[in-house]
Amino acid sequence: MHRRNREFLRLWVGQAVSQVGNSISGVALQFVAVSTLNATPAEMGLLAAANGLSVLLFGLFAGAFADRVRRRPILIGVDLGRALVLATIPLGAMYGRLTMGHLYAVAAVIGALTVLFDSAYPAYIPSIVDEPDLLEANAKLALSQSVSEVAGPGVAGVLVRVAGAPVAVLLDAVSFVWSAMWLGAIRKREPEPAARDADSHVFEEIREGLQTAWHHPILRALALKNATGAFFLGFIGGLYFLFAVRELKLDPGVIGAIISFGGVFSVAGSAGAQRLAGKFGLGRSMIVAALGSGIGCLLIGLARGPVVVCAGFLCASQMFDIAWPVYGIGQTTLIQSVTPPEFMGRVNSAINLLFRGIVPLGSVVAGYLAEITGLRGAMLAGGAGYLLSAFWLVRCKELRDWGRV
Repeated sequence: MHRRNREFLRLWVGQAVSQVGNSISGVALQFVAVSTLNATPAEMGLLAAANGLSVLLFGLFAGAFADRVRRRPILIGVDLGRALVLATIPLGAMYGRLTMGHLYAVAAVIGALTVLFDSAYPAYIPSIVDEPDLLEANAKLALSQSVSEVAGPGVAGVLVRVAGAPVAVLLDAVSFVWSAMWLGAIRKREPEPAARDADSHVFEEIREGLQTAWHHPILRALALKNATGAFFLGFIGGLYFLFAVRELKLDPGVIGAIISFGGVFSVAGSAGAQRLAGKFGLGRSMIVAALGSGIGCLLIGLARGPVVVCAGFLCASQMFDIAWPVYGIGQTTLIQSVTPPEFMGRVNSAINLLFRGIVPLGSVVAGYLAEITGLRGAMLAGGAGYLLSAFWLVRCKELRDWGRV
């Protein structure tokens, strides 16, 4: 990509800081529930479910909306909205009014706003980046995301110990304001949205987007992988901190350091994704990455023994974080490459819906399963299921051959 693409650089600078804040908040919000409010496994599952419920309710409408209007104003408005909502957590803690109900409400609103952002964001990038440069642009954005995984959780662990989890959440709110400022600084005008019939109905537009995703073999494979993988990833995401704190007896600072350790490998994956795709083909590199991330998830539930040994298992799991950005960069690039621009928002929302909307269902099931079988059994089931979800990619010939040299 040409280094003088200042519009992309503005986007990148804004997102780099916002992603660090998001990484801090993602850890801190769960520590608010576990440490400040003494949440049960079922309540942790419901917290994850609250975030995804809004995805299920509004996901497809978000995609249709993102295809009707220019995307940059959506991104700016969503960032400011998320900042305001997150700021209510430290305020609630300050006045002694923080409850699980408050966290559920924040998670639900953040979920609704984020699904709108995620529908518009990948669709906006091609308007400021030429098609031959999309893989490189996505790799750079993923690299900043990976760097945030190194910095964010470690900082979050220290902040939780020193200042409390609500203060860590406040930093994420500030980072969203930063992102909105840089998005506002972009001067290149977006193309006008595709013209629509006067009698066009939103449900018809949603149907068109779903058909576009389902009828293309690569998009269909990605959708099925996201749906099945998301269910079992909900086991891991909903119970990870509870499992690490209560079952493995790890300190919040240690957990943050372990996640940051994985971020180092995520950075390596982001930095090498473009080279791997060029050498082995984008499709095949994605398949290997999906299998690798599944192995990493499975290792979490196998952790047992003294604290040092448990930390070693989790560190080994985090080493497979090298695979996540390779898969994510490939998925984003493929969607941008094979989807007509006028359907981009709806296809993105459909893929996101099948991921983010189903993760909470897995989290709820995992929470109640853990009450019956224990945290370890639920974590092992989640890891095994996520590994098997790569089957949909393996069986897709078009994906296996995409970009093959």
